[in-house]
Amino acid sequence: MSKTVLVTGGAGYVGSHCCRAFAEAGWRVVVFDNLSRGWREFVRWGDLIVGDLLDPASITAAMEQVRPDLVAHFAAFAYVGESVTDPAIYYANNVTGTLNLLNAMRAAGTDKILFSSTCATYGVPTQVPIDESHPQHPINPYGRSKLMVEQVLADYSAAYGISYVSLRYFNAAGADASGEIGERHEPETHLIPLAIAGAMNGDASLRIFGDDFDTRDGTAVRDYIHVADLADAHLKALAYLQSGGASDVFNLGTGVGTTVAEIAAAVERCSGRPLQRIVVGRREGDPPALVAAADKAREVLGWVPAHSDIDNIIRTAWRWHGQNAAMQARGG
Repeated sequence: MSKTVLVTGGAGYVGSHCCRAFAEAGWRVVVFDNLSRGWREFVRWGDLIVGDLLDPASITAAMEQVRPDLVAHFAAFAYVGESVTDPAIYYANNVTGTLNLLNAMRAAGTDKILFSSTCATYGVPTQVPIDESHPQHPINPYGRSKLMVEQVLADYSAAYGISYVSLRYFNAAGADASGEIGERHEPETHLIPLAIAGAMNGDASLRIFGDDFDTRDGTAVRDYIHVADLADAHLKALAYLQSGGASDVFNLGTGVGTTVAEIAAAVERCSGRPLQRIVVGRREGDPPALVAAADKAREVLGWVPAHSDIDNIIRTAWRWHGQNAAMQARGG
């Protein structure tokens, strides 16, 4: 009999890619999503239950219906700027929603959860690359909400025996190689989709926030990880938990940093189109470099990124955005 995973937020960007990986590995997948920021058409590898984590009855009923072996929890708001201007919805959705989920898990007898966390829990790094022992001092409500959930998981693990893995990933990027799903946010705030849109439109400029950082070309450095590699890490974490692995946290990144200017150049190189740039002021609290030390995930989970070459990230993203633009032009 196949194992069952309930995927909260499975209609979103990373969640949908992970659903595909889970299903292809033999898991029965059930998605729980309110579709406020996800996409019904991204739910292709399992059943969909439309529900909201802020409605305890909704998630309790879903847990009782599905009785999953494990929960993979992606449902969260994730715009840093929005979290600053409207922190209330972040603490409600990200923290209270998770508490409702954990309590529903306890009621249903499900004792394993895989949590989608973030490098934003570290804040401004004191050292690069960043390993899991780095102090966690998030600088915005989004990062603080994710850190709160990590702390709640540790307490629920100690008190109630719930096993968890928190995966702190760096910059998710790219798209499914088949072009079926990709990075779609409304509004879009992420660098690579914005750069691709600029190259596709031709008359749009990519805003670069600061070119005076202490980096090799003055623009900020980030660690970009292909979403297919993220999905593989989540699949390995599921297997780890299912086999009785102890609660733990893991960074997911490549250990290689790429500057904003290098991303812009890669978009031009892979697309064969020019990309206009305009330099504007730095964003408050934007660190010069965020790069992961992901040795622990390799050693414990056996995870090695295989798709995160920058040109591969750009090529897969370009293909998906091109197909999606054509679909929207047809009214799809």
